[in-house]
Amino acid sequence: MQKILIVDDVEMDREMLAEVMSRQYEVLQAKDGEEACGLIDCFGTRLSLVILDLLMPKKNGLDVLKHMEEHGLTAQIPVILLTGEATVESDVSAYEYGAADIMYKPFHSKVLLRRAQNLVELFEHRRATEHDLQVRTEELQNSKKMLASANEFLIDALGSVVEFRSLESGEHVQRVKKITRTILEYVNRYYPEYSMTGEEIEMISSAAALHDVGKIAISDDILNAPRRLTAQEFSEMKQHTVYGCEILNRFKLQENNFFHYCYDICRWHHEKVDGRGYPDGLKGDEIPIYCQAVSLADCFDALISKRVYKEAFQAKEAYDMICRGECGAFSDKILRCFTMAKDELFMLA
Repeated sequence: MQKILIVDDVEMDREMLAEVMSRQYEVLQAKDGEEACGLIDCFGTRLSLVILDLLMPKKNGLDVLKHMEEHGLTAQIPVILLTGEATVESDVSAYEYGAADIMYKPFHSKVLLRRAQNLVELFEHRRATEHDLQVRTEELQNSKKMLASANEFLIDALGSVVEFRSLESGEHVQRVKKITRTILEYVNRYYPEYSMTGEEIEMISSAAALHDVGKIAISDDILNAPRRLTAQEFSEMKQHTVYGCEILNRFKLQENNFFHYCYDICRWHHEKVDGRGYPDGLKGDEIPIYCQAVSLADCFDALISKRVYKEAFQAKEAYDMICRGECGAFSDKILRCFTMAKDELFMLA
């Protein structure tokens, strides 16, 4: 049986109310506001209704309402305030503190019972609706996480195909993602004009896994050549930036933000701020900041990784080479973030 609390300092009134309400509810009683607050703290949302007199010693009805509001209970437990003083000020105060209804003495017991029933049913329905909404929200969030995890796996797997063909360890994709994320976190901290959210940084880091997907279209003879490439071979190798975009275009997701990050990164992760990169010869801020971050991440990891045509450099040596401009021109902003992230990046090496 549902519990309700009747609060009134006049015992006869309290007993009369209890007799009426006990036909349908289990009734608890409090003789003043102070005792009422103690019972409300004890039973909390196990109470289905509070019938509360306004004028009482120690703590009045408004004090009890204020106590309930401070504990977040007026939104969960309906309160009917009983008063013999029909003043605008007291009514406004009662509603502001969260009273669900106000009844003026004298009142008919059947009217009180019906209003109580309506309020209890209304609040129960609202709680049930909120619970269902919470359950559905959690289910959607879990589904979203599972879908994101599956997508992440497929993206990483596709990005790693190139490494498998290149006879590499398979760690390049993961390191480029981590380095990109680390650099972008510093970009976001020190260059707020780019205003990237945490979700966008995660999306860009995931997109970085596909930066070299166009190398799938490059022949093994060029991809695994254990020597310096000829000019013609290097010209073909540079086309992997374009091939990657052609592959992505087949998915026809142009309205998707993630697609745009993937596309831009595939095409422009070899652009340099001095215009000497490829395939489009972009300069300065023409290159999106996230493409600059992936470009630096790719360059740093390529230096510290063993390839068929070279041995791995130590992280400190690779860092110095990039800062000296031996690996192409990077923007001052990206280099500053690279410098601040140095210790973290060395740990990934």
